[in-house]
Amino acid sequence: MELVVLKPLFHRGYERIGVYFPVSAELNKIVGKIAGVRWSKTKKCWHLPLSKEAYNDLKSVLRGRAQLDTEALRVYLKEKKRDTRKTPTIQLPELPSQQVAASRIITARSNLRIHERNRDVLPLMREQLKLKAYSESTIRTYLSELAQFLKTIKAVPADRLQPHDLRRYLLYCFEQLNLTENTLHSRINALKFYYEQVLGRDKFFWEIPRPKKRQQLPNILSERDLQRMFSAVKNLKHKAILFTAYSAGLRVSEVVRLKLRDIDSDRMQIFVENAKGKKDRYVNLSILLLDVLRAYLKKTDPRPRVYLFEGEVAGQPYSSRSAQLLFQRAREMAGIKKNVSFHSLRHSFATHLLEKGIDIRYIKDLLGHFSIKTTERYLHVRREELINIINPLDELYRGLDWES
Repeated sequence: MELVVLKPLFHRGYERIGVYFPVSAELNKIVGKIAGVRWSKTKKCWHLPLSKEAYNDLKSVLRGRAQLDTEALRVYLKEKKRDTRKTPTIQLPELPSQQVAASRIITARSNLRIHERNRDVLPLMREQLKLKAYSESTIRTYLSELAQFLKTIKAVPADRLQPHDLRRYLLYCFEQLNLTENTLHSRINALKFYYEQVLGRDKFFWEIPRPKKRQQLPNILSERDLQRMFSAVKNLKHKAILFTAYSAGLRVSEVVRLKLRDIDSDRMQIFVENAKGKKDRYVNLSILLLDVLRAYLKKTDPRPRVYLFEGEVAGQPYSSRSAQLLFQRAREMAGIKKNVSFHSLRHSFATHLLEKGIDIRYIKDLLGHFSIKTTERYLHVRREELINIINPLDELYRGLDWES
């Protein structure tokens, strides 16, 4: 029985019930017939009005067909109910207008929908991001981060706030919400774009500092781990997806967007079009991968028409989420306990090349990095050179009895 997860979702300023489950034609057909249901292309899920009636309809049609996980939704509703009774607050600095003085409040746990005074902010933001040709991934991230900000300030007009207001808000995010450095950077980027690019306030963030990012080493899989994981995968399409990601060092979004025409077996290259940073690049096509891809295409019926890996709908790409889920299943089947993700295949590709003596400048180009500094972090996880370093304690007691 499939697991269907229900989570709170904010869609265009409204509270909704997000319905998440692995790719399933049967469940899509069932859920798609529920009154009031909508499909979100950006969230990649079905969603319903946040109401008892909608929940009961969903529960009814899935009875006996799927198992419901309502934990996230239950926690959200419980916290929302508690917030309406008593909400801890912090005060925003004085605003320029006396008319909004009564609403100068940031709630410590604000999950309410965006106030009507700020309802036009997200559409304007989306329009400007589209005009500047930002990627869909960046657009989703910026809109999500800005929506969190708007839900927090409630009735305070966003275009009235000044830099010192945003400093206090970001301090609140760090001290009370305990947001990570990466999340804070994303939120700052979104706010900076809104105030400087949408509202046209030049250098609005000039005096707002950014938190220092923690230097995290990439999580990698050993060659033995990879062999176990690849061997555990029996589905030829799934094996081909994993082989493609590792052999070419691709991001999950790059793998699922590959088209049949991008595989050049004459030159033994793969063309990666419009990758992160809107860059095109060529990567090597492995001889083994070419054999796997040919076997996969030969046995696939119907054969993909456009994309190398297509989803349930002909001519449409396999979803990134589905690729991530199949990686996690493969990891579990192989008994790998490391905290790794689909992106770890890319990290492993780069690290293994370094360990085999490939020049880091070539690896930079294969990965599509703008700066060599991004690639240099793989120097810190090279196993072979670390093993060859003589520990000073071993040197100190060479030939001596440590117990004496």
